[in-house]
Amino acid sequence: MSGSSTVAIDNKIEQAMDLVKSHLMYAVREEVEVLKEQIKELIEKNSQLEHENNILKAAASPETLTLLSQPRQPPPPSSSS
Repeated sequence: MSGSSTVAIDNKIEQAMDLVKSHLMYAVREEVEVLKEQIKELIEKNSQLEHENNILKAAASPETLTLLSQPRQPPPPSSSS
């Protein structure tokens, strides 16, 4: 009797673990789809910004282009007192 109850418990544990695995896989697939869509949108936005940047650089004065080639300065610290 004790052997068959152990097998039944093992079967229930295995079923529960399979259910958890299925739910986790579903959640991961959903998250992957969301991330793929975000990556697609970011690639499109990046492409648009690169296009705009190229147009603006073509129309910029030499002085402006020189400013763009200089290292970016960090913003000054804000005083909150």
